[in-house]
Amino acid sequence: MARGKGLIEEFKKFIMRGNVMDMAVGVIVGGAFTAIVTSLNQDILTPILGIFGGTDFSSLKVTLGSGENAPVLCYGNFITAVINFLITAFVIFMLIKVINGISDRLIRKEEPAPEEPTTKVCPYCRSEIDLLAVRCPHCTSVLEEAEADAGVS
Repeated sequence: MARGKGLIEEFKKFIMRGNVMDMAVGVIVGGAFTAIVTSLNQDILTPILGIFGGTDFSSLKVTLGSGENAPVLCYGNFITAVINFLITAFVIFMLIKVINGISDRLIRKEEPAPEEPTTKVCPYCRSEIDLLAVRCPHCTSVLEEAEADAGVS
């Protein structure tokens, strides 16, 4: 019994994760959005396209064979589904584009702070050397005296 209770607790923990809850909200909103796009397509776009093409896509079909039980290919419904998909994809694309544009304007991207230098130039031979070096590896000059003379700290 303890094993079953542990499994239930683990399942509760899995369900209450943010990703699962976000996905559930996305599915619900997506379902409602699909109804809106389907209505846009069936009630507005299909009749407008019917004016130009002279047909309503949803009524397009081909009967294979003869008789009452002959299979029917409703390719007009398929065309309507493809149009629904394209409209849905385009609207989602535009929404994401607008949301990204707004978030880019609202969230100011901070420029990274300039990195601290890790090298310096030898005052004698002008070679680039490590910042902490006290003697130049190229000309072997002692750097502390030159920096003190030059006023570098």
